[in-house]
Amino acid sequence: MRIRYPAIKPYATHNIDVSDHHTLYVEECGNADGLPVLFVHGGPGAGCSPSDRSFFNPDIYRIILFDQRGSGLSKPHASLEQNTTQDLIADIELIREQFNIEQWMMFGGSWGSTLSLLYAQSHADRVTAMVLRGIFLCRGEDIDWFYQYGASAIFPDYWADFVAPIEPADRSNMLAAYHKHLTSEDELDRIRAARAWSIWEARCATLHPNSHVVEHLGKAHVAMAMARIEAHYFMNNCFVADDQILDNVDALADIPAIAVHGRYDVVCPIKQAFDLQAAWPQLKLEVIRDSGHASSEPGTVDALVKATDEMAVIIKTRQSA
Repeated sequence: MRIRYPAIKPYATHNIDVSDHHTLYVEECGNADGLPVLFVHGGPGAGCSPSDRSFFNPDIYRIILFDQRGSGLSKPHASLEQNTTQDLIADIELIREQFNIEQWMMFGGSWGSTLSLLYAQSHADRVTAMVLRGIFLCRGEDIDWFYQYGASAIFPDYWADFVAPIEPADRSNMLAAYHKHLTSEDELDRIRAARAWSIWEARCATLHPNSHVVEHLGKAHVAMAMARIEAHYFMNNCFVADDQILDNVDALADIPAIAVHGRYDVVCPIKQAFDLQAAWPQLKLEVIRDSGHASSEPGTVDALVKATDEMAVIIKTRQSA
């Protein structure tokens, strides 16, 4: 079974102004003359981690990571202003242009798969290949599954902790109730809501309980950005039409793509990956029988590293044809 490539550090870091309000943190790792790949993190709002650099062979890939608006080391932290899907797609194009990249590969998991797909549908000529994980189609039914009813029936004990901060009268719309707390003027109220929201997601993210995932997402700084930005996006249907991804798969027809999805993914049920493949038959779907949602689970790591190695061969073959 494959594991991640050894840990590496960036050879360059950047702070890029993308609006009069937002500055993005961007880093470059690996081979400066290698195949460009953009790591697109999840959430929205989760930010990147050092281990995200290691899904790629650093001798082959020029690995670019960025923290999306309000996330990670980007500033201002947890800001919802000027923060929409269309803004993020524009940010990706700005990074590509500033780095003088003609074409690059998209690597995205969970919300990162959503954003990668939407970017590729808008800029198909700029995308050489895609490696996706934990497909999230961003439809109303996909959001309701995790924040209203669905996952609650699988993890009723964790769900009880998730609903605890919300008044019983408001629990018929958990998303709206949490959004109210996460945008409150009361800082302590925001922190309590953010930690409860993020710990719910962390507890559900892995097939086997993983205290490290829960501890990381439960940290107030991480939780605040992820919870606020996720609630903001989901309250606005992620700023896209309900079936926008499925209705526009024709734009992806010439892009080689591999999707890796855990059979027991409770955050983004695997049906979303099958729905995407049904609309886009060229998509190669790898079902990981002993994984949930997180990118850190061994079977998922194995499949993702193999996928990036495979895509490097495909991209080079296409470029030399």
